[in-house]
Amino acid sequence: MFSKLIIVDASTVLAGPSVGTFFAELGATVIKVENSSSYDVTRSWKLPSEDKNSIISAYFSSVNFGKKYIQLDLKNKEHHTQFLNLIKVADILISNFKKGDEEKLQIEDKALRRCNPGLLIGKINGFGKESDRVAYDLILQAETGFMSMNGTPESGPVKMPVALIDVLAAHHLKEGLLLAMLKKKDTGVASTISVSLYDAAVSSLVNQASNYLMNNHIPQRIGSLHPNIAPYGELFETKEKDLITFAIGSDSHFKKLCNYLKIIELAEKTEFNSNQSRVINRTELQRLLQEKIKYLSTIEILSEMNSLNVPAGKVKNLEEVFQNEELQKSILKEEISGIPSQRVSSIAFRWE
Repeated sequence: MFSKLIIVDASTVLAGPSVGTFFAELGATVIKVENSSSYDVTRSWKLPSEDKNSIISAYFSSVNFGKKYIQLDLKNKEHHTQFLNLIKVADILISNFKKGDEEKLQIEDKALRRCNPGLLIGKINGFGKESDRVAYDLILQAETGFMSMNGTPESGPVKMPVALIDVLAAHHLKEGLLLAMLKKKDTGVASTISVSLYDAAVSSLVNQASNYLMNNHIPQRIGSLHPNIAPYGELFETKEKDLITFAIGSDSHFKKLCNYLKIIELAEKTEFNSNQSRVINRTELQRLLQEKIKYLSTIEILSEMNSLNVPAGKVKNLEEVFQNEELQKSILKEEISGIPSQRVSSIAFRWE
């Protein structure tokens, strides 16, 4: 699709590089420019089990696919010229330079567009372009409310196990660059798209934000539970000791579940006959449902829920997740500097 597109990816860590990988998967030529004295720091972010002498890590591999690699020191005059020569032929530049670095390195937008007036520029920053704060995903999760909501009353605040704020910011930058491409096609005008991790995080608070803005409700740590729906996120143990969960989004779902469990009278009780009542009485409801579910097999109950169109699922670890044969199609493999690497595709949409 983008076989004629040339992208210079001068970004590091996760958000920016994942945007470069997205375009590489769609056929673009992506040239990753790393600082020749330090490289992308995620090359060193290794599990204890990884080869300490390897020049890549699994983390680095996850968002760097289908790229060509070049190392430059933009403070070096010759290397600076090489960088500008890349810019002359590029369609898009992706970067996440710290505040002030563009001026120090003489790669401000105006300077770049003197080399290439049609260059689209995509930028990732932490707390906005005027902030010089160093921003990592953990800090954004802490400062935008995500950690305060995540966890249980006993656990205290908990970060999410993926760099979700980086992922969200990357999606916003992809959308912005695709819109910039359309704008350029219609008007001939090249745009700069800037996305902050902070804005991406806050814009993703969605229902939790409205719960606060409209009802002054400050979310508390309730584990996997949903503040507006029940049962939703409660964990139930089956006969095999597997953990399953339900997303009961309507009274109809609840009645079907109760009917299957042979406790249809529960759906008629005032404590449980409406979603609001179930939220209020969710602890007792979980206990009553568990008393029935513990005698049922995982396959039996999930199969029946599927036939009834009641959302339910087993809590799986990643080994179980990747045993799915269909999912194998989404695993991308390549060698980076002769080292085998794997990652899941960054593209979830399908052409139909």
